[in-house]
Amino acid sequence: MSIQSFETLGQEAQALASGHSGKVIPILPLSAAEGEVARVMQICNACRYCEGFCAVFPAMTRRLEFGKADVNYLANLCHNCGACLHACQYAPPHEFGINIPKAMAEVRGQTYADYAWPPALGQLYQRNGLTLSLALVAALSLFLVLGAVLQGGGLGALWGADLGANFYHLFPHNLLVGLFAPVFLFVVLALSMGVRRFWKDIKPATSGADVSRPAAAEATSDVLRLKYLDGGHGDGCHNEDDAYTLQRRRCHHLTFYGFLLCFAATGVATLYHYLLGWAAPYDLPSLPKLLGGTGGVMLALGTAGLWRLNRRRHPLHGDAQQKPMDLGFIALLFLVATSGLALWWARATPALALLLCLHLGAVMALFATLPYGKFAHGVFRTAALLRHATEKRQPNPIGLGAD
Repeated sequence: MSIQSFETLGQEAQALASGHSGKVIPILPLSAAEGEVARVMQICNACRYCEGFCAVFPAMTRRLEFGKADVNYLANLCHNCGACLHACQYAPPHEFGINIPKAMAEVRGQTYADYAWPPALGQLYQRNGLTLSLALVAALSLFLVLGAVLQGGGLGALWGADLGANFYHLFPHNLLVGLFAPVFLFVVLALSMGVRRFWKDIKPATSGADVSRPAAAEATSDVLRLKYLDGGHGDGCHNEDDAYTLQRRRCHHLTFYGFLLCFAATGVATLYHYLLGWAAPYDLPSLPKLLGGTGGVMLALGTAGLWRLNRRRHPLHGDAQQKPMDLGFIALLFLVATSGLALWWARATPALALLLCLHLGAVMALFATLPYGKFAHGVFRTAALLRHATEKRQPNPIGLGAD
């Protein structure tokens, strides 16, 4: 029998042992970061002290080996709460050096780059830092300033121009749609293509079953509540020390729902414009203004809190090389929120034109970097939680332990 036949038989045996109905799962080489996750998972699978902390550990107990798809799946299930690091008896300086938050974070970053679409842009994850984000805002804002000067006939268009408190007098509605609609559609396409490939790779490694309605409902609830930022016991996770805190969960909630409210405000305004013929700007108590104002305040408070927590985070939590990307995303969200609120407040002042250029530049920079920055973690983590909620409803393939 040839060596290739032996490899095929081995893969079929592995698939059968893993409960994948005889489907052959390719054995792919692991990167250094993926190999580290596989190593620590083997040790954790023998210990199981942290089994009740989050979704990672019940999913871990369904495996005896950890291939590439398993590692990528588990890494995106991890919410980097830090509870397992502070509870682990084998954490540094122990010779085993178990640091799950760091190992998982490194693989997550690699996952975003590997599944980026188009693939050539995957390296942007390594360069999408705070400096790049702010430089992009400055460049786009300057571009809009120059456009306003050229369209308005001079520098007078930037300060004190009579715009009637209506920013469409500076940048017409159709022009803004022409600028932002292609960027938004590209963001949706790029993220959809990336998570589609991710899903295709991890589905066979997570039972291969399709998502049922109960599984989808559970995963949706876990996403909306940010369940796994509670440390597994409801008291919160860790940040700079061993103390439990719910601050990270609360700041994430403010940021997440603030962003959704701002997006909803834009959606409602679009319906007002095209279906009802009600042109902006809108004033209180209109629905777009209520949604946008509330969302902007929540987004500003949430990102300010996340910035503070990120700067104070324990050095062993996560991957230090990804901190510039994290801070860049937080800064962009904060700029979008605060510049939008300032634009609303100063709409009838001479500062309207400059504030509008700053706000639009920040929004455009945020959307341009969404597929290649920290935003991707929410998309990939949601996919992993859907697979976890599906997998846990299937019989345990190794017959050991329970979910």
